[in-house]
Amino acid sequence: METVGFVGLGTMGGPMCARLAHAGHQVQAFDINPDALEAAVAAGASAAGSAAEAAAGVDVLMTSLPAPAHVEAVMCDAGVLGALSAGSIWVDLTTSRPELIQRLAAEAPEGVAVVDSPVTGAVDGARNGTLTLFAGGKAETVERVRSLLEPLGRVIKCGALGTGCVVKLVTNQLWFVGAAALAEGLAVGVRNGVDLGDLWEAIKDSVADSFVARHDAPSIFAGHYDPSFTLGLCVKDLGLVAELESAVGTDLPMTAAARAAFERAAERYGLDAAELSVARRIEDDAHLSLRLDGDWVPHWEA
Repeated sequence: METVGFVGLGTMGGPMCARLAHAGHQVQAFDINPDALEAAVAAGASAAGSAAEAAAGVDVLMTSLPAPAHVEAVMCDAGVLGALSAGSIWVDLTTSRPELIQRLAAEAPEGVAVVDSPVTGAVDGARNGTLTLFAGGKAETVERVRSLLEPLGRVIKCGALGTGCVVKLVTNQLWFVGAAALAEGLAVGVRNGVDLGDLWEAIKDSVADSFVARHDAPSIFAGHYDPSFTLGLCVKDLGLVAELESAVGTDLPMTAAARAAFERAAERYGLDAAELSVARRIEDDAHLSLRLDGDWVPHWEA
């Protein structure tokens, strides 16, 4: 079993750290939130006194942080990059900038390999080990960490270092477009006399079906809008997508519309509001409700 350092025990990092400990790995963990660190210890990890201490002497260091600025602060300002030993591997699970991971890899101590492997699949995927991990890096390095990553979910090799970040941002780009469109479609159907439950069943059993329709719609129906991911993170990721758009050389109107929709919701409800508040904004402005009883049965089966 590999010895693993894990820095960043938030909504996604905490469950991933716990799964590694449950898989039998020796995990030394750190987070600035003492409650998160305590939960990791309860799940089987040992507590490190600092981020640099978590990285010292391990075979593999994993970081799961909110944004690129946090990655740079942890790896550079907190001395984590310099604490890595020759022969070790740093796997960054953060949704970040490809050029940042490439620059930090160039600054790493000699003999340290780097993989960018941001994840998708939401907090339930992190808890259940059903995430998808987008891995960028040298093929041999990705293969070295594949068995370590597989308790977290399915590993997809994306290409050279930095491509994991690109693929993750593309998946989020399409997710946000889909989430904004789903909210609009539900509103159009309900306001024109269609029962919400019937409409959802029709969406799932038609060309409109998607992961977003199946996974995200229940959070809208429940009225909590999935607080496990915030509007601030949506806006952050859409900003990172915007940095990649210049390489395309033309306008991307669907992405621009989704960015505007999420920014509009964030301005109204705040950056800490739940991600699917993009649907709440439509409900509030249109004076309609997208609530649905969890025990709902289709009318044609009732």
